[in-house]
Amino acid sequence: MIKCFSANSSDLQQAQPATASGKALLAHALSPVYRVLNGLLIVSVFMIVGLWLSGNGTQAGAFDLARVLVPDEARQIVWQNGFGMLDQYQEEQPRVAADKEIATVIYGKPAPAPKTGLVSAQQQTVALLMPSVANAQVKPISHLSDRIPVSKIDPQALDSKLMVSVQNQRAVADFFEKKYKLDRAKIEEYVSNTVLIAKEVNIDPVLLLAVISVESNFNPLTKSQAGAEGLMQVMTSIHKDKYALYGGATDAVKPEVNIRVGAYILKYLIATSGSLRNGLKFYVGAGNADNDGGYTDKVMAERNRIIGLCQTTSSNKLTMNGKDLRS
Repeated sequence: MIKCFSANSSDLQQAQPATASGKALLAHALSPVYRVLNGLLIVSVFMIVGLWLSGNGTQAGAFDLARVLVPDEARQIVWQNGFGMLDQYQEEQPRVAADKEIATVIYGKPAPAPKTGLVSAQQQTVALLMPSVANAQVKPISHLSDRIPVSKIDPQALDSKLMVSVQNQRAVADFFEKKYKLDRAKIEEYVSNTVLIAKEVNIDPVLLLAVISVESNFNPLTKSQAGAEGLMQVMTSIHKDKYALYGGATDAVKPEVNIRVGAYILKYLIATSGSLRNGLKFYVGAGNADNDGGYTDKVMAERNRIIGLCQTTSSNKLTMNGKDLRS
């Protein structure tokens, strides 16, 4: 009996290592499968969240299927408050430093040592018809405009690169000087400010110039009966919070302030409405109306005229005395 028990015990002891070895081999063989499954799970989560955030409810197509998972209102909270909730955990000093770095880039002052990331990407010089405009001590509004994802902006509203040339800026200034019989120094100031601010806000300066032309005829003192003021005809009473960045609404008509606030508002409306034309319709206050009285068509027509001026100037610059300078 004892011999039989001993034999069984011996067999059991030999079987245990064999079982453990088999489990180890099975686990080793399945580990790549587990890694793939875990990777697919992580990718799926990121895709669902990304699709949910990218859907705008109008032109999102298949991407908007993610709205089934979470209500649209929640996504709006993310866009409107999400970055604000993150900001409250940042120390005040880093935020001030970031603002100084952005201001250094935009106003062309001596820049610090090259850095990586967003700040270094923005460190690009801007050629201006009136370079002194870049010396104005005005707080940038990029900390707000940068929160609007580029993917949300209609490509037509992004920088066409037509106004990077001083020659093109001069041609546009010539056009508006004659059209509105403006003081030459003032129109150069307005065009330069627009080009500078468009770079800061990341929107097409040609579009901003077209809006200014239609809204105010480049008269910064224009004020509508509804209370819209300045070159961009911003509703001062509605946007007091944005003017608070510049010390209050008393400076609402200053071109360097008015264009900044108007450019940010226009970019926001284009992003939230889904297209450039819809954004213009909301900008003029006709978002819920059947038509906007032809406002959008006027802006787009003026935009096309400016584009034509720039393209003509660029073409002429390639030739001199009938000879192609590229040859």
